[in-house]
Amino acid sequence: MANILDIRRRIRSVINTRQITKAMKMVSAAKLRRAQDRALAARPYAQMLTNVLKSLVSRAEIYDPETGEPKHPLLAQRPENNVLLIVVTGDKGLAGAFNTNILKAATRFLESKAGKNVEIEAIGRKGRDFLKRRYPSAAPRTSESQEAARIVLVGEQVGVLNKVEYAMASELAERVIERYGKCEIDSVYLLYNEFKSVISQRLVVERVLPIEQVGEVSVAQAEEMGLKEKEKAVEAAKGAGVGLRPADTHEIDVAASRFATAPVDYIYEQPAEELFTGLLPKYVGIQIFHGLLESVAAEHAARMTAMDAATNNATDMIDSLTLAMNRARQAKITKEIIEIVSGAAAL
Repeated sequence: MANILDIRRRIRSVINTRQITKAMKMVSAAKLRRAQDRALAARPYAQMLTNVLKSLVSRAEIYDPETGEPKHPLLAQRPENNVLLIVVTGDKGLAGAFNTNILKAATRFLESKAGKNVEIEAIGRKGRDFLKRRYPSAAPRTSESQEAARIVLVGEQVGVLNKVEYAMASELAERVIERYGKCEIDSVYLLYNEFKSVISQRLVVERVLPIEQVGEVSVAQAEEMGLKEKEKAVEAAKGAGVGLRPADTHEIDVAASRFATAPVDYIYEQPAEELFTGLLPKYVGIQIFHGLLESVAAEHAARMTAMDAATNNATDMIDSLTLAMNRARQAKITKEIIEIVSGAAAL
């Protein structure tokens, strides 16, 4: 049987660990609330931009009347021979299976694109490290290069998720749009963890380019949360002051949608075609920015749930060790009593 002093030392160690995990849970809950507020604050701009583009679609000739081909290069669709995948993971661990699930989804997507050139842009240290070990790093392809089908890592963004800036998302979108316009890539996909609330999340592979229809999200792959994961998230959110339901923005969405559906002939300062051409790249940038914001919120939610589970496990371990210590102490006392009684009987 273990020494009582060793068990007491183990109990103190687990108690210290439980204090750390409990503090990390509360920190993640606070960061989650801020991340939710940021994602919600960015929504009106994205909604209005989408509705302006919808309004322009009905007033501008975006397709050639003779050939039927789209005039804007971002609307042009062609066979998928060269694919760009943007993978958004976290920079830190201790978030349960958050990063693992994203990388598994990325692996499944790459398997579905077998026989094609796939370039990967990794955002987040965990994804960068995993993909760097499995796939070589190389410069992006050009429209003139003819190479055999392969999977390469062409870019990485590490440390940008601590404070997500629209400028970074816009810069990434500009690079992607430039390459798509030069026919260096035929499609662009964004893999991230879509976050609506603590119990409403899913892993999605969203097709960013080409744009099929403004305001409509093209999902190539999706994976919902499991029932057990939802139950754990509910338990973690109860004592952290985090809401379980997504924010109600129905009134805001309805008010914004009136801009596109109102039977009013808006007078634009510039021609509708010119405005549409200038705003469509911003639409791509806001899609990437939206994915980054939701991924950050989902990471904090996953870390909060993982730390709550670790705290509960530590409590169970303390109870188990306390029981073992009491048994060892009782056995020691019983042994001493037997020795005293045996000695007295011998006299």
